[in-house]
Amino acid sequence: MMGSGTGQTRIGHGPDADRAQLRFVNACAVLESALDSPLRRDVAAAAAKQKSMRHGLDYLAERMRSHTWRAGEHEARLGTVIDELDRATRAEGLHVLHDWNGKEDRVTDDSIAVDALKFAAEHIGNRPAGAAALAVALDYYFLYLLALVAMRSWDGDEPGASLDRVTRLVGHLQGPHGSGQRFANDAETLLLIATSHFEPSEAGYDRLLARARALPESNRLAMALTHAQAMGGHLRFGYEVTYGKDFKAMRDDNGADYPWLLFGLAELMDQYARNKERDAPSAVRIPVVEGLINGLTPDPASILGRPVSWFAPQQAELERFLATLDEYRAELLPAMEVHRPRDHGYWPIALFFNFSQNVLKGAVVDAMFREAPAPIGLNEMFGGEMRDAADAEARAALARRLTAYARIQPDTIRGRLSPVIVYDPVVGRQHFGGAIRALKSRT
Repeated sequence: MMGSGTGQTRIGHGPDADRAQLRFVNACAVLESALDSPLRRDVAAAAAKQKSMRHGLDYLAERMRSHTWRAGEHEARLGTVIDELDRATRAEGLHVLHDWNGKEDRVTDDSIAVDALKFAAEHIGNRPAGAAALAVALDYYFLYLLALVAMRSWDGDEPGASLDRVTRLVGHLQGPHGSGQRFANDAETLLLIATSHFEPSEAGYDRLLARARALPESNRLAMALTHAQAMGGHLRFGYEVTYGKDFKAMRDDNGADYPWLLFGLAELMDQYARNKERDAPSAVRIPVVEGLINGLTPDPASILGRPVSWFAPQQAELERFLATLDEYRAELLPAMEVHRPRDHGYWPIALFFNFSQNVLKGAVVDAMFREAPAPIGLNEMFGGEMRDAADAEARAALARRLTAYARIQPDTIRGRLSPVIVYDPVVGRQHFGGAIRALKSRT
């Protein structure tokens, strides 16, 4: 049940369950050893000795496919470990390492990390091999391995603690032995990255949501914030592009997304109330308010007006959210106003996209193209207080570059070529205004 705080979601015990837990522990240990060593630095240096960037990327791709790494005195043979985790996750209906090929209606042959290398090779393959760009590509591969491990956090008795362990591995990934590129803040964001693409069956999403609801408070909140932000951007894109501003079509086609959106909003609303009780500092309160308005912007009527049918199984969750929202609505409105998109600065509500993982992939490819790793990952694009004007401009500049890349490489949606990532403060203001009007009209 929601809010149990126990994190106890593993069903049954015995040899199989014990093997699954051991498999998770072993994977964490193997990856920690690889990440907390000079292995990646030495591999990137070896790739950079190839005669061109294309050859350097091919050097990495060959090793990514076999999950076998060797450089100097360091070696990591990850194939057996990764294959076991991948099989277990595919059995639950989710493909973490591989994207979906919509044209051929099947999972892609190469992994998402290798596909990113192939894309980069098409555009910068003739450049001299550069260690900085190759190191980012290598870290992106390891990020997906950590995302796969995060999906197995429920193989043990304490999934919250397991997620926290993966979060520490994310710290190793982005630590002194890495490229310097920022990807994600925590394991909960990795779960979003792992699942933010099309799957032929939605059962895996439903299973993961049930598991998320039973996590301890801190893990549950991290899941809620990231998914409210992600569903906000994803459904804004759906409304503007995929469904041609047809709310009914969007609602009918997103049976997996709306329950995740409600989960995110309900948990954030609960956290807002807890923050009030605990007199939490503004640094803790601001992301919660920002996440709430972000999640409300794409389709406020589906929650604040006549709820969509997808919410029927979560009626108690919806009623709790609305009751708490109404209790604090008067003070929330001015707190939300500071997140209204403006022409200058960076505003997460002005960002919309088909899938969250494509925003991260775009940031990774951008870092490779520029041969300049950046301290801006998915969480920074989704929200969070800016350190200063320079930080805000860096995020906005990346958002504009991602939009430009997406326009150069459009996808065919509803028979039209459309960019799959868009940053537009004007459209963001329109969505923000609609959500605020819906909030004010509640009686």
